[in-house]
Amino acid sequence: MDEIDANAGLIFNKLDSWLDGLFRLLPNILVAIVVAVIFWFVGLAVGKLINRLADHRGRESLGDVGGALARWAIVVVGFMLAVTIIAPSITPGDLIGGLGVSSVAIGFAFKDILQNMLAGILILLRQPFEVGDQIVSGGHEGTVEKIETRATMIKTYDGRRVVIPNSDIYTDSVVVNTAFETRRSEYDIGIGCNDDWFKAREVIENACASVEGVEQDPAPETIPIELGDSANVVRLRWWTKSDRASQIHTFGRVLQACYIALDEEGIDMPYPTQVHLFHDQTEETDGDRKTQREGWPAGKGNVPKPLRPNRSMKEEA
Repeated sequence: MDEIDANAGLIFNKLDSWLDGLFRLLPNILVAIVVAVIFWFVGLAVGKLINRLADHRGRESLGDVGGALARWAIVVVGFMLAVTIIAPSITPGDLIGGLGVSSVAIGFAFKDILQNMLAGILILLRQPFEVGDQIVSGGHEGTVEKIETRATMIKTYDGRRVVIPNSDIYTDSVVVNTAFETRRSEYDIGIGCNDDWFKAREVIENACASVEGVEQDPAPETIPIELGDSANVVRLRWWTKSDRASQIHTFGRVLQACYIALDEEGIDMPYPTQVHLFHDQTEETDGDRKTQREGWPAGKGNVPKPLRPNRSMKEEA
């Protein structure tokens, strides 16, 4: 077995050359550190400036994202410049080329994160909704608390927080309930088939208009929509403030006011009714009203007779 001859002199010579190189690069390293620090503080200043400008325009969420992106872009440029100062043989083109290759690998590794980030930036730029709006997305409904680069957070009406990825919001439909100042509600009311349509509609409209929270322009309206089996159906439509609290509380007050007004005017609000007739399906006379007995009332004339005589008929006999 051959023995490995360790030459201590070669080792010390290598260490000495490394130290000499370090001391020669020490000024460049110090300059690179100073440059990196300067770019770091410049990035912080630019980020704060973007935040401040966005706050003045009421775009706080966009300011947070834009400030962060600008800050890190400046820091990356400062880092690349610092590397070229330490190692002059490395050109900015080499760094950009390496950054391009690495960005492709990072893109594949963090595809979902980058997709949500891009969707968040587009949402902040286009502003289909803002912080404070009440939206419905993916089966969740609530008030927008914060729009981040990765996700949008909403607070549901029962006090829970839902975090929705921005890519889901951007590619799916979103209902913005508070996009406009007012919102329309509607409810179907059944009235008696023998009641006066015009009177009933007038009573409903006046009752609805008297409720607090109902907009007077446009005024409440009623539309006959159905001749039902047990009632004539009238659709009541009215407008309220678009926020959930105003809409739901006014909805309840409108229903109560309409019920009281119709009841006071003696207008019937019938319940659905059904009549079931039972008869013997085994007799030969089944389906012949002149001879069939079960299911048809007894009477005089050309009508079927009951299967068994009642008490009065027995007494007459």
